[in-house]
Amino acid sequence: MTAVALTIAGSDPSGGAGLQADLKTFHQHRVYGASVVTLLTVQNTQLVRDVLVLEPAFVLAQLDAVLADLPVAAAKTGALGSVAVVEAVAERAAQLTFPLVVDPVMISKHGTRLIDESATQALAKRLLPSALLVTPNLLEAAALSGRVVEDVADMEDAARAIADLGVKNVLVKGGHLAGQAIDILWTGAEIHRFVSDRCDTPHTHGTGCVYSAAITARLARGDDLPTAVQRAKRFVTNAIRTNPGLGHGFGPTNLFADTEVDLES
Repeated sequence: MTAVALTIAGSDPSGGAGLQADLKTFHQHRVYGASVVTLLTVQNTQLVRDVLVLEPAFVLAQLDAVLADLPVAAAKTGALGSVAVVEAVAERAAQLTFPLVVDPVMISKHGTRLIDESATQALAKRLLPSALLVTPNLLEAAALSGRVVEDVADMEDAARAIADLGVKNVLVKGGHLAGQAIDILWTGAEIHRFVSDRCDTPHTHGTGCVYSAAITARLARGDDLPTAVQRAKRFVTNAIRTNPGLGHGFGPTNLFADTEVDLES
């Protein structure tokens, strides 16, 4: 049977982030993608001009329609936009029988805030306990943990603190650190480190979406979590490295990238 993955996320009309990037990533990993739209944006690689958050009832209607008909094997959330949407999705998430990856999208690549403090608190208290994995970047890890996160040791401390919120596993992404790109996965029993060389390019729009979507796709295909993260890390690194150079701002990554590339070669 074809593996099915679901994204519950916002729309990026320029195609490099949000549910568009998620669906492209699912497809590249040979997974059938379904989507639930949470919010609409007016954006491109240079700016976010406007955000329209959908009504929670409409978001849930989409989600219920998908779950009633398709054999979803794994799902992810992206930008949720409001307390009401976070709480609605959290209510359904508590009933899911398949892995859920939460990408706690808080700020766009352009610096536009996509979720307020009350929604952040709702995400931490209501949604994370139902998730297999949460994938914060450094700013998001600091917001969720209430700590300063500036180096690898801070990332490890933040991962443990976020796990105390009830989420089973935490992946803190170190893409904003100087030097190598180091990500920390805390599984409750041990720390895993995933390291790649940094690519000096502005074309990193949607990398958080792509990374979490790749993890979700690999889980849908049956990978264990460390393997899913390792393969997703390789994919997103290769996607950044081979970016198509589109746009006049933070351009998208290459979502035609090889999913099995050996980054050591």
